[in-house]
Amino acid sequence: MTRKHPGRFHIFIPGPTNIPERILNAMHISSEDQRNPEIPELTLPLYNDVKKVFKSETGQVFLFPGSGTGAWESAIINTMSPNEKVLIYRYGQFSHLWADMFERLGLDAQIIDREWGTGTPPEDIEKILKEDVNKEIKVVCVTQNETATGVTSHVEDVRAAIDAANHPALLFVDGVSSIASIDFKMEEWKVDCAISGSQKGFMLPSGMAIMCVSQKALEAHKSAKLKRCYYSWEDQIATNKDGYFPYTPQIPMLRALQESCNMLFEEGLENVFKRHHRIAEGVRKAVIEGWGLKLCAQDEYWHSDTVTAIVVPEDKDAKEVISTAFNKYHLSLGAGLTKVAGKVFRIGHLGDLNELQASAAINGAEMAMIDSGINVQPGSGVSAASEYWRKALDKDAKIQSIGNKEVA
Repeated sequence: MTRKHPGRFHIFIPGPTNIPERILNAMHISSEDQRNPEIPELTLPLYNDVKKVFKSETGQVFLFPGSGTGAWESAIINTMSPNEKVLIYRYGQFSHLWADMFERLGLDAQIIDREWGTGTPPEDIEKILKEDVNKEIKVVCVTQNETATGVTSHVEDVRAAIDAANHPALLFVDGVSSIASIDFKMEEWKVDCAISGSQKGFMLPSGMAIMCVSQKALEAHKSAKLKRCYYSWEDQIATNKDGYFPYTPQIPMLRALQESCNMLFEEGLENVFKRHHRIAEGVRKAVIEGWGLKLCAQDEYWHSDTVTAIVVPEDKDAKEVISTAFNKYHLSLGAGLTKVAGKVFRIGHLGDLNELQASAAINGAEMAMIDSGINVQPGSGVSAASEYWRKALDKDAKIQSIGNKEVA
């Protein structure tokens, strides 16, 4: 059979992300008995390592075969009862899907639509919670990173708003495309349910729902009345304490997750976050300064460090850019979803990634845009990004050097 795409195919969607060879090697194992006496040697330290990624000391980790959507459902059904109220803002495809799930599971969802390109507004939350004098709102939701629009909401500001309102609501955070890439402080921000998936910042294949829950959420679980079975916490709690699972786990994925944590800690979580910010800033420079185009994110407060959504000119079709990139340049870019379909394309820049890899995405997107009739100057995007990256890398190296001297 003739090779269709010689060389490496470039995947720059915001998940699944590139899988490092170390993780692929960790997964490449023979079948294991999931109940053998050595399994706790893997699982018990793994729970602690995943908690470190969430920056939680007192929380509890649950690992389900599934996806981030499964983790959403688990958070809801294990903490809530029918018709309880939830406050959620809808400003993209994934916040929309989360809101839809609350309604379909029988909750009273107070859904507030925001313009796509913005995120969760802390000042509104404070006002609404202060008006909720009977404390009927059980949960406040934040999509930390709205993948559809390249928008990051600020969980710390939402927590400050909840505290200012002196409200007891649980705080749920969708961190599917942010956790392990963008700073997340579960303990400090008093997050009660934080959910993620394996195929984003954790650099694994899709198929694992990763979540961390607070003691407050575990207490709410005791009186929650929504029906649950597969995603029930009590079955996990009963077996996880000994290092096992209530049903067949994905042992190769667990070993891969351990290697993912090893890689994150070797680089240092703070360095991981700095790297993502640096690469994202370079991509934004390419879009704004190089190509003269606009981001879907409306201002700097909302900029995402894991995905950039680029708005094409009104008379052009982003679908053509995406198709050309895939078929001609062997590059996968993210499509615009629902409201922004055809209006934006997305460059995912998270996980196992460096500046030269990101340059390939910029170059490929640039060629595809030119082929699609979009008036951008050849080389302008890479030029703007590389000029920023050279200086930013020098600056970060100096900071690192000074830090090392201080430690010494």
